[in-house]
Amino acid sequence: MKNLILILVLLFAFACKEQPQVEKEDVVLWQPYNDSAEVAANADHKSERMRFKFIQSKVLNKNEVFLPLYDEVSKLSDSEYEALKPLILEQNIYTLQDHIANAKLTYEKLVRFYLYRIYKYELNNATTLNTVIALNEKVVDEARKKDKAIAEGLDIKHPIYGMPIVLKDNINTSGMHTTAGAIALIDNEVEDAFIVERLKENGALILGKVNLSEWANFLCNCPNGQSAVGGQTLNPYRRLVFDTGGSSAGSGAATAANYAVAAVGTETSGSILSPSGQNSVVGLKPTIGLLSRTGIVPISSTLDTPGPMTKNVIDNAILLSAMTGKDTLDAKSIEERFPGIISAGIHPTAFTDMRLGAMKPLLESDSIYRTTIEKLKQLGAEIIEFTPAEVTMDGFLSILNIDMRNDLPEYLRTQIKSKNTVKIKSVSDAVAFNNADSLLRVPYGQVRFEGILADTTTTEELEKIKSTLEKNGRHFFDMALDKHQLDAVLSINNYHAGYAAVAKYPALAVPMGYKASGEPISLTFIAKPFKEAALLRLGAAFEKATQARVIPQAYKN
Repeated sequence: MKNLILILVLLFAFACKEQPQVEKEDVVLWQPYNDSAEVAANADHKSERMRFKFIQSKVLNKNEVFLPLYDEVSKLSDSEYEALKPLILEQNIYTLQDHIANAKLTYEKLVRFYLYRIYKYELNNATTLNTVIALNEKVVDEARKKDKAIAEGLDIKHPIYGMPIVLKDNINTSGMHTTAGAIALIDNEVEDAFIVERLKENGALILGKVNLSEWANFLCNCPNGQSAVGGQTLNPYRRLVFDTGGSSAGSGAATAANYAVAAVGTETSGSILSPSGQNSVVGLKPTIGLLSRTGIVPISSTLDTPGPMTKNVIDNAILLSAMTGKDTLDAKSIEERFPGIISAGIHPTAFTDMRLGAMKPLLESDSIYRTTIEKLKQLGAEIIEFTPAEVTMDGFLSILNIDMRNDLPEYLRTQIKSKNTVKIKSVSDAVAFNNADSLLRVPYGQVRFEGILADTTTTEELEKIKSTLEKNGRHFFDMALDKHQLDAVLSINNYHAGYAAVAKYPALAVPMGYKASGEPISLTFIAKPFKEAALLRLGAAFEKATQARVIPQAYKN
């Protein structure tokens, strides 16, 4: 008995001692792994662009990204997460706002739910999609303030209020570096891009930044979704098997996996439509000028535009609306004078009022497209089959080359807060910087950057190319749109994105189904300039009738 008492006394004394505190910096959430086996397994992939040289970033420490919010995420228990899933997973913005209005949900819980999913899948090397490369450390506090404002009687002016959004990492965001996936910009500190200001003015919560094809896919002939900063973005429908599309790969994959309510991507030619199709999400490439480009790392001031990427058409319309506004610093920016965008998703066009153009070559080559066109006919849409005009796209690459050679220095001069942390001032500087450590900085080379430097197109020649290609692109669509008085032309994914780009026509990709392999495929609606509301109403009708999108099986829990 005496020995027992002595042991108890000693245990009590030990318990009363001050125990060493575990610092947050000592917590290890993530361990890097050897990706060589995965790289080797893809060496014989049927698609050359899926033959990766690396998957895991060699410069991004996920502990630095995820530790700051670890305590907040830890406050959501597994049981609470399971209880929130039916309220949030795959739900549209109006449904989420209704849950919050009826006290079933709060903005804080909504943020925690998405953070929980990000931490659950992105910190596990077997499930990571290499999407999230930065998080807003203040986002939970910002969500609490949204809840407090509502409790105090704030009247919500826009449905985007309190919705957690992720941004492609070529879009300037204060408090987070904007890298474009490039090591040259890894410490790039900036103020908010114009569209981010608009999102915040309308009450959106910026959850974080997502990976992309480095320099928006204008660096090298390399896999979609790879960047030296973020690593290789992977497709949630089959990691390492299906292409993510690009360059807004992280925006597509993160949206598909329900890491946020929605994402913002950017497009020059196909960079929203491609990953939207490959990740079974709704993606809109707007008319040039509807959304500002100020504060976005550029390729081409002629063709660049941001755009919404969402799980459904309702959210696409809402997110698009939340970013509109006249920007005096963007020469192409216009006053938004096209009513009906915000509500387009809840006002689908009647099929009997639709006149749509179906491309004969696609009807002959793609069975899913062919089946979809038949479905539209059965639903009452009038379908006009046509063979597109043959037009040349000669000089297209020179638009990108010369624009980026001119536009990137302007971005670097006007947008970067600290010239001490970003040393480059031009494409030429970037090429030299990359060559100093090419294995780390440009493992796939930089043939497109080298092409920019080699292009000898004059200013006069460039203006002629731009004018000719705009006419050619518009003729490609107008010979059907005008002749048959069509509401839209129907394509697949980004198949005709180049023509839409030079024509400056808007395009909307909506999930159409899945191939036998399980790979997603989308129907793309293309119309004349500033017909976004009409496209969204067409897309809403198609989405409601087909309900084609299915959450990725491996990311539904």
